[in-house]
Amino acid sequence: MNIQFNDLIVNAPSSPGVYRMYGADGTLLYVGKAKNLANRLNQYVDVSKLELHKQVMRSLVTRVEWEITPTESDALILEEKLIKTEKPKYNIMLTDGKMYPMLALTNHKFPRLLKFRGKISQKRDVYGPYPSVQALNETIKMIQKVCRIRTCTDTFMNNRVRPCLLYQIGRCSAPCTMKVSDYDENVKLARRILTGDSEPIINELSEQMKKLSDNMDYENAGIIRDKIVALTKTSIRGIRTNPPYRAKSYDNTNWNETVSEMEKWIGKKINYVGVFDNSHLFGTNPVGAMIAFGHDGFIKSGYRHFKLRDRARAGNDIAMMQEFVSRAIENNPNIDLIIVDGGRAQWNIAHETAPNIAVIGVTKGEVRNGDEHFIMPDGSEYRTMPKDSKLFLLLRHVRDEAHRFVITYHRTTRAKSMTGSCLDEIDGIGATRKKLLLNHFGSVRAIMDADINALIRVPGLGKSAAQKIYNHFH
Repeated sequence: MNIQFNDLIVNAPSSPGVYRMYGADGTLLYVGKAKNLANRLNQYVDVSKLELHKQVMRSLVTRVEWEITPTESDALILEEKLIKTEKPKYNIMLTDGKMYPMLALTNHKFPRLLKFRGKISQKRDVYGPYPSVQALNETIKMIQKVCRIRTCTDTFMNNRVRPCLLYQIGRCSAPCTMKVSDYDENVKLARRILTGDSEPIINELSEQMKKLSDNMDYENAGIIRDKIVALTKTSIRGIRTNPPYRAKSYDNTNWNETVSEMEKWIGKKINYVGVFDNSHLFGTNPVGAMIAFGHDGFIKSGYRHFKLRDRARAGNDIAMMQEFVSRAIENNPNIDLIIVDGGRAQWNIAHETAPNIAVIGVTKGEVRNGDEHFIMPDGSEYRTMPKDSKLFLLLRHVRDEAHRFVITYHRTTRAKSMTGSCLDEIDGIGATRKKLLLNHFGSVRAIMDADINALIRVPGLGKSAAQKIYNHFH
């Protein structure tokens, strides 16, 4: 039986996704998720190591199917949906909808943010599920910092005569006792964040912070800065109440076949491809990245991050691309094809920088996933590739991987620069103490406002360091 099951999973990809196991009569027996499908399915080979009910289920399996997802969190969400809608015989944990924690905004004059497990009520806007309570708590903490929405029960709110501690530390606007004119706007902002719309919000907040700084309103600029920090540092794992259309994704099992098709398309042998993208926010924290792939898939050892060395190029996407491509080919002579995310200008600069290497440009149309066209190595434009072809899906897939890789890096560098800027000025306050302070107070603003007694109470900080911090800000 082991050999037979091995045959069923021989082509399983090393990607996150969901797998389905079927019986001889076509009955769906089991649905599972995995960070790495190949590794997870191989755990079913040795029946003796499985739980009893899975041993029985495994003996009935005659067919295994899988569906790749962008991330492990997406796999979790898809798994829950399939279990609830298709009700596999051997899934016993998610059928009642109570395994994973979720988040909700109540329908109230002043909506409440709460976590729960159980059935979804029509009286709430629900987001999730979340892979862990810790992930959900981090999200709630971030929403509190940015939007100042209440988390208390209606009974608690209705019986308050003065604001509670959450108001004092800047995590609630206290609609229980105070007139809050912008509560509805903050709720709308929270919904945008919870539906994955955080990047445009960060851009908007950054513009506000710049205007406040230009007007020397440093107090409110600092508040906005701390909101940006909270948004940047927290990974939102919720899903949209009304999920958008998702374009068909590339099947990772077809690498060799599709790369061979790409070779015929451009008329060149391909061994090592570098895909480039860069990111910055109004010229700040300018970074770039290259991901690599070949006939066997992504070459993770070839992934590279770049911090911009020539600061005069900051904010100029074309000049930044020139530096990153130049540094990449200088350090990696194996690159025989370059793919850039962008239009004619990006293609031109990559071609100028690496004239002996073929360059393909992946241009963005009105719709990022589905309206792309390509600039060929000879400079001509190619617009007739079928949108559901393996080659089109692969090109979009590697472009999106490069974008994911650079955006993640940019967020990390931006968060470090924002959280560290004020505290770095204090002698003797290094990375460890900064982390202690931020974990204890939640924001730089709260650290700045803390009195000496509050600082002394930070575990592991020490009286001397507490006094230095207090003296610096007061």
